Amino acid sequence: MTSLFSQPPRVNAGLFFLRLTGCLLLLHVHGLPKVFHFSEELTRIEDPFGLGPYMSLIPAIFAEVICPIFILLGIFTRLACLPIIGVLLVAMVFVHPDWSIAEGQFGWLLLIIFTTLAITGPGTWRIATAKQQGIRHGAG
Repeated sequence: MTSLFSQPPRVNAGLFFLRLTGCLLLLHVHGLPKVFHFSEELTRIEDPFGLGPYMSLIPAIFAEVICPIFILLGIFTRLACLPIIGVLLVAMVFVHPDWSIAEGQFGWLLLIIFTTLAITGPGTWRIATAKQQGIRHGAG
């Protein structure tokens, strides 16, 4: 008997695929280049709120490197999606408001992926804490 909150295996496979591909794309295209070329990125990052390049780059690195790692593992997935969504919205609305849909399609697609994960959560294919495993198996 399945409960109201259980998901079919294909849904969990789909959520895992979405987490894996979205996070790897974000890490490869945006996150890791910012870490590996930190000094260079400081000279070219946009500063839409006038906080300075350092205070614009650090939140971007957090959202584009640390958060995807949590999402890949399925740990705090919904919470980890929020900084990514925030950085993407700032980029699309404040930094590049003149971009057409075609020019900004990668950003909008990432926004769709991480908003979807914020709504659905990680699925059951994830690393679970002992407390979560106890709850899942009815212990405790």
